[in-house]
Amino acid sequence: MITLEAQTIPMEIGTDDVIRVGGTRVRLDTVVYAFNEGYTAEEITSQYPILRLADVYAVIAYYPNNRATVDEYLRRRVKIATEIRTEIEGKPEYKAFRERLLARRQQQGQVSGTQIHHR
Repeated sequence: MITLEAQTIPMEIGTDDVIRVGGTRVRLDTVVYAFNEGYTAEEITSQYPILRLADVYAVIAYYPNNRATVDEYLRRRVKIATEIRTEIEGKPEYKAFRERLLARRQQQGQVSGTQIHHR
């Protein structure tokens, strides 16, 4: 007779409240976004070779059965990232640094004979 083992989902929540896959630094967000873009487990592991194929399959299998929970987690992560970006971009030193970078980029573009357009 065959015995079946319950397997744990290879995800861990770090002290920063970020879920990572398979004991790596690769975030759940990364795997789910790739999956939603149509990438296969094999393609995801080729992009992130630190991941084990079995772990990616486990996460992909977990996601549809827990979509509401995962999607809520992803929404929270986007909200946190947006708040951090807004805070950083609002600092005067960031604005000065960005202006220096844009000026340098424009100068390099003129030297090479290409024109660079900025938003």
